[in-house]
Amino acid sequence: MTRIDIPDGSLFGLDNLPYGVFSTAGTAPRVGVRLADHVVDLAVLLGDDVFAAASLNPFMAQGRARWDAVRAELVERLAGDLPDEAVHALADVRLHLPIEVADYVDYYASEHHASNLGRLFRPDSEPLMPNWKHLPVGYHGRSSTVVVSGVDVVRPCGQRKAPSEDAPTFGPSRRLDIEAELGFVVGAGTQPGETIGTDEFADHCFGVVVLNDWSARDIQAWEYVPLGPNLGKSFATSISPWVVPLAALEAAWIPTPEQEPEVLPYLRAEQAWGLDVDLEVEWNGDVVSRPPYARMYWSPAQMLAHMTVNGATSRTGDLFGSGTISGPEKDQRGAFIELTWGGAEPVTVAGEPRTFLEDGDEVAISATAPGAAGGRIGFGEVRARILPAVTA
Repeated sequence: MTRIDIPDGSLFGLDNLPYGVFSTAGTAPRVGVRLADHVVDLAVLLGDDVFAAASLNPFMAQGRARWDAVRAELVERLAGDLPDEAVHALADVRLHLPIEVADYVDYYASEHHASNLGRLFRPDSEPLMPNWKHLPVGYHGRSSTVVVSGVDVVRPCGQRKAPSEDAPTFGPSRRLDIEAELGFVVGAGTQPGETIGTDEFADHCFGVVVLNDWSARDIQAWEYVPLGPNLGKSFATSISPWVVPLAALEAAWIPTPEQEPEVLPYLRAEQAWGLDVDLEVEWNGDVVSRPPYARMYWSPAQMLAHMTVNGATSRTGDLFGSGTISGPEKDQRGAFIELTWGGAEPVTVAGEPRTFLEDGDEVAISATAPGAAGGRIGFGEVRARILPAVTA
């Protein structure tokens, strides 16, 4: 039998217990839970074949009562001795995409980010569009290009047209960027015509990941009028391998910033669904930004309510991103287009002035939140390196 030692200050103690999918040499992927620097095989520990699946989807589909029951059992069992065959050192496992992504929607929920981009793109107009404070603005992305941390990202090609050019050209993106976000995973879906109210959020949202919505700003700028992002976003979205269950975030819920004008009734909530989560963006080993999720204008409960208010179905494995997380200070901006003010104000990265991503660059985004035990809990990180474009 093995008892896992939890070091003082660990971000992965009994008040966290994020779920993931892992494999060891010569074995198939299956569901595990992280405790300190170990992964516990849940199919072995709990004797339930739902955890022998290669994604969290079968477990998530069982609903909130089952999620709560499993978590309560894990908190009790993981504090004691565990079967040796169920325990693996984190360094000895391979982590996989934790969910089978059904649909993917990305929002635009930070007032600071939206205002910064408005000033950059429309310097002679109001920064926010007239609808922005009335509804969570979003777009439907491409679920098949969601990848797990550690998968390299190939620089995309597409049409781009700089203001100084007379006509568009085709080629690799010259303004490749990141967006530091949180992603929310739907566990229990709905039928056509059903809606999810804001205060039903915890019955449907299983957990949270760190998300990087890679963005080709030059491709995006040329294509997005009038319908919005397409090829500038669809080439890759990266998520962390650990899904922090919503139940682990009970100490992190806070009110959103004051929403004025008052939102329509379907977007109002009894519970405070804002989140006190701190992110950190690392570029080639240097920390360049610390975005605060606590400053996000729209809550994830409002995003899910808006996503289903027209009767659109939600499914197990749906993923929706918060949009870029940015605060009021320069070192809190969650995208490089903001951090470098459209490339006009380079930042120093590993001793070099930089604006947008170059081939070989590596970006890592991590996050922590207050834990129920009084310390902090971790989400892990989402990390990837940029590979050169594939050209004919």
